[in-house]
Amino acid sequence: MTQRTVLDAPDISRAITRIAHEIIESNKGSDDLVLLGIPRRGVPLAHRLAEAIASISGRPETANDLAGSLDITMYRDDLRGGSYRAPEPTAIPAEGIDAKTVVLVDDVLFSGRTIRAALDALADVGRPAKVRLAVLVDRGHRDLPIRADHVGKNLPTSSSERVNVTLTEIDGSDSVSISGGRE
Repeated sequence: MTQRTVLDAPDISRAITRIAHEIIESNKGSDDLVLLGIPRRGVPLAHRLAEAIASISGRPETANDLAGSLDITMYRDDLRGGSYRAPEPTAIPAEGIDAKTVVLVDDVLFSGRTIRAALDALADVGRPAKVRLAVLVDRGHRDLPIRADHVGKNLPTSSSERVNVTLTEIDGSDSVSISGGRE
């Protein structure tokens, strides 16, 4: 199976910095902001974004207060076919999410079903003032009317292709590649 790299480590770093600037701009600063990563790879992306936002805002000590994780496993609509992974803990920053702007963070936006599950999970955690979505890659092919507010890279793909994201925190290196498709 052929695989081609579309983003390398410096590309991913630039995308995170750009998304961080976009989030700050749309939120008019970093106050009342919470980033919740969707396991697996959304969590380290949320933490990287939190570090970038805290640094850009001149408050690097606040990075740990901005990021958390939101497990969506039990909210998925494909559980009847068998769960694909064990649930992971949800970690909400100490100040909670009520009346905050919550940015859901994921690696790849595809059908929109993961984000639908995240919105359901979020409703059980609290009531944010706003919810936004940041993704490293938007590959299209939506099943639901969901779109990302902040995108690192729009990546047109065929439905037979697979987008593979690796992150140093989980996989040992940073890259985005495409595999599969018609040969």
